[in-house]
Amino acid sequence: MTLPPWVYPLFFAGGVAAGWVDSIAGGGGLITIPILLWAGLPAQVALGTNKFQSSFGSVTAASHYVRRGVVPLADALPGILFTLAGAALGAIAVQLISGAVMNGVIPFLLLAIAVYLLFTPSLGGRPSAPNFPRMTFYAVFGLALGFYDGFFGPGVGSFWAIAFVLGLGFDLRTATGYTKVMNFTSNVVSFVLFLAGGQVLFGAGLAMGAGEIIGAAVGSRMVIRRGVKFIRPVFVTMVILTTLKLLYNRFS
Repeated sequence: MTLPPWVYPLFFAGGVAAGWVDSIAGGGGLITIPILLWAGLPAQVALGTNKFQSSFGSVTAASHYVRRGVVPLADALPGILFTLAGAALGAIAVQLISGAVMNGVIPFLLLAIAVYLLFTPSLGGRPSAPNFPRMTFYAVFGLALGFYDGFFGPGVGSFWAIAFVLGLGFDLRTATGYTKVMNFTSNVVSFVLFLAGGQVLFGAGLAMGAGEIIGAAVGSRMVIRRGVKFIRPVFVTMVILTTLKLLYNRFS
């Protein structure tokens, strides 16, 4: 598929914005997927290209959080393995099962997260006692949210962040770092599936991916420097926007 040269700077700019948003709160697909569709990519190619380009941002953000000590990689390894397994199962299941139920339920779960955060301003402000043994948490949420991201995906970053806060007692900054590591894991599985089906446009993905690297690097540094007070409003805003987009898709 040949695209006019003038769309590539737009892809790059969209990648910068999406990488910044994704590294803080998730929801960068609300920026990139409409751009890819607007440029004329078929829906499956747009989704596959989006998984490819978003991998650049998620690996940049994840590596930044690991290098700064926010996420000890050895501690996150069980979660990575369970997420990998869950995402592989989800990527297989999406070819066999209708996503209609998730389309109906997920927006309301995201809305509940936004409302909960708005009315519990102290949530994630500081570390608290965990409510799950760590290995149990990774097994349950790694498989479940990995499956969800491989199968459907929208809002998975929000689900991961709130799971880390409530399940393991992380503050929101640490939860954001761990979320990026898990996001990258499930992104790679989904990308490989789309690649096997020939549904990735590499030129568009590389242009967006270059922007993602810049946006993710800036965003993750801002999270580490500014902490929870910076994350919370961006996080709630992206949860609400994702909810509205899914509701629009569901009822339009």
